[in-house]
Amino acid sequence: MYRKTSKKDTTAIRIEDFFLPFGGKLNGTNKWVKWAQLIPWDDFEDLYASQMCADNGSPALPFRVAIGSLIVKEHTGLSDRDVVDYIAENPYVQYFLGYESFLETKPFDSSMMTHFRKRITDEMLTEFNDKLVGDHLEKNDQNISKNDDFDNDSDNSGTMIIDATCIPADIRYPTDLSLLNEAREKSESIIDELWTGYENKGLKPRTYRIQARKHFLKNVRKKKITTTQRRKAIRCQLGYLRRNIQTIKSIGIIDKLSPESHHQLLVITEVYRQQLELYTEQKLSIPDRIVSISQPHVRPIVRGKAGRPVEFGAKVSISLVDGFAFVDRISFDAYNESEDLKNQSEAYRTRFGVYPKKILADQIYRTRENRLFCKENGIKLSGKPLGRPPQNGYSAEEKQRWRQDECERVAVEGKFGQVKRRYSLGRVMTKLSDTTRTVITIAFFLANLKKILFVPFLRRLIMSFISFFSTSAYSIELRGQ
Repeated sequence: MYRKTSKKDTTAIRIEDFFLPFGGKLNGTNKWVKWAQLIPWDDFEDLYASQMCADNGSPALPFRVAIGSLIVKEHTGLSDRDVVDYIAENPYVQYFLGYESFLETKPFDSSMMTHFRKRITDEMLTEFNDKLVGDHLEKNDQNISKNDDFDNDSDNSGTMIIDATCIPADIRYPTDLSLLNEAREKSESIIDELWTGYENKGLKPRTYRIQARKHFLKNVRKKKITTTQRRKAIRCQLGYLRRNIQTIKSIGIIDKLSPESHHQLLVITEVYRQQLELYTEQKLSIPDRIVSISQPHVRPIVRGKAGRPVEFGAKVSISLVDGFAFVDRISFDAYNESEDLKNQSEAYRTRFGVYPKKILADQIYRTRENRLFCKENGIKLSGKPLGRPPQNGYSAEEKQRWRQDECERVAVEGKFGQVKRRYSLGRVMTKLSDTTRTVITIAFFLANLKKILFVPFLRRLIMSFISFFSTSAYSIELRGQ
């Protein structure tokens, strides 16, 4: 059940009205106070409330508390338990979450953080991010359709930078042998669980777990292992796993398994099928290859980068406009990011009313299909044209323009570095696909929120430098006279 907040705008809570039991008042220049005034909390409360019953169950926490707690976690980098402790200790964060007075106890249990990540989807956060950036641009009269680079020959305006990256998941580097060993251990746990509730008990089926463990350690501890030795070890683990799966079927009370164990059994069965096909047909790859028992949705993403040719996690395509990031696609399956250029251009048109005047992208986006799409819609795509270079070579002006486009495109790489180094996208710790999508989207949302707060500070800093140097120049001029 969800109880909506009062009709008054929750962002209008004044810091003077926030009650502190130990006296004093909050400082209006604090970042949490400023962020609380920037975020459009009430615009998405109805969408959040629509996921819950109107009159059944205990009342859920407000939308502002839910999404605000996720923002606090992403900003601080703390665990779920530490985030709740941090909220209980910090009055500014409690004001940010919409409380009217300081709470000396924990506002909710740390397990609620998982429910927040499940309820607030990436689609909801994408709309939330579009609303935040759109309100900021409109407030500062920076609407893309009204930019100074408006071309009389075309209705297009603005520059969009696009790129894709892989967000690593928290899994160990997978090998066929270690994956089969983990699947075998999980199958043994399922047999133990089934045998506990089995009515016609007799002699418990043998699993050979000690012998299987010895065979696994014998090969995994070797500094160097040959192909023949590896195939022999994989064959042994496949035999043990096949025996365990047959034992589980023979017991025949799979419906009494817990939902977690039943899900693991489905994953283990698919892992056995894939690994058996790889072994018998001597393949090196297979479609939808499972690389983690606990996160079966994760897929290998071949990136071809030095030192990290393959990454394991979600692949994310973003577009960058005036330094603000928009998440356009999140997928756990490998895909060619050049397919996203058309959809990203249409999303740009939906947000700002016009197509971009220029798209900055790397070589993989410059396909014939994308070039034709850009030409038909009056969009300039960065990079050299197709075909052989002219006999006299390219002009210095063209080379300089291409070089300038590449320098401007680096901004999207900096955005990836920000969300991976400063925030949690360097290694996502969530286990479910839905919660992983939420974490990815909220990291880019927080990066945009910090940029909005940083722009006035940067403007004041520049003005102070100008004032300082102008005053210094005037004093030097007076001394010269």
